[in-house]
Amino acid sequence: MSLNGSDALRLALPSDGEMYESTLGFFKECGMGVSRGNSRQYTGKVGAVPGVQVLFQRVADITGKVEEGSADVGVVGLDRYSEAHVDDGDALVIYDDLGYSQCELVLAVPAAWVDVAEMADMADLSLEFREKGRDLRVATKYPRLTQRYFFARGINYFTIVQSSGTLEAAPLMGFADVIVDISATGTTLRENQLKTIADGTLLRSQSCLIGNRRSLAASPAKQELSRRLIERMEGYLEARHYFSVTANVRGDSPEQVARAILERKDLAGLRGPTVAQVYTPEGEDWYAVTVVVPQSRLQDALDYLREIGGIGVSVLQPRYVYHGASPVFQRLQDALRQ
Repeated sequence: MSLNGSDALRLALPSDGEMYESTLGFFKECGMGVSRGNSRQYTGKVGAVPGVQVLFQRVADITGKVEEGSADVGVVGLDRYSEAHVDDGDALVIYDDLGYSQCELVLAVPAAWVDVAEMADMADLSLEFREKGRDLRVATKYPRLTQRYFFARGINYFTIVQSSGTLEAAPLMGFADVIVDISATGTTLRENQLKTIADGTLLRSQSCLIGNRRSLAASPAKQELSRRLIERMEGYLEARHYFSVTANVRGDSPEQVARAILERKDLAGLRGPTVAQVYTPEGEDWYAVTVVVPQSRLQDALDYLREIGGIGVSVLQPRYVYHGASPVFQRLQDALRQ
């Protein structure tokens, strides 16, 4: 694929922190290792997909870079995108779950507040604070999402305390009453004498792929490069749900063996079994049968293959699984036409 400079796909990736390591690991697992000269270089490339120019950016800046068109696509947490993207702007979510960096955006209150168990209690508490002459103070890095969540639940009296540092200590230090922050396990909250409440999860987040609809729509070359990235991701993520099972089965013919497998259509593979002759020293009629089954049906497949005389069973996880044209890329194309 021959490209000029303007047709290169600019891909924004996290430049440091937990998402940096996780994202590079994800791309490597997808067969798209990212090369970066050293930690001080802010450009790189994806060797398996020539034409992709990697731009390393702070996680907090990636949504804005894609929104303004400085990058065509980017990988960021859904929480960051939801907080920073412009309503009716040019940024859109292409792939909403890349399978890593899972966390939740939660409201956490002091553990000593035993009477606060749900958002209705928070609404009552905010009124109590108001009657005493001040608003409930909420420390967060997500003011937009926090305001929307509180307003939607009838909490109108509160003040956002924006902080770029560690939020968990805010109630103990006295500059906020509660916090809204990202939590993966809840351990840090508990260690700082905080607790979550029943309906206090604002957002469930994970890494996602976002794009700029304007720059992608204007360049068929960038769309093609996007398709190549998406299909590698999609094939890898889909493959995690399947196993390839091979067994040696004795039979009169490949057709007879195939019929035996097809009696259990739920275990017969994505479209059906692959049957190939096995050449034994004794000249007996053995056939290698391979089926690709969902992980949840692995034991059933093993049991059935043994039931029909299968031996020498091996199980592998495929690197990629594709069912046809990419549904993720098709949704992107539909969005670009709107």
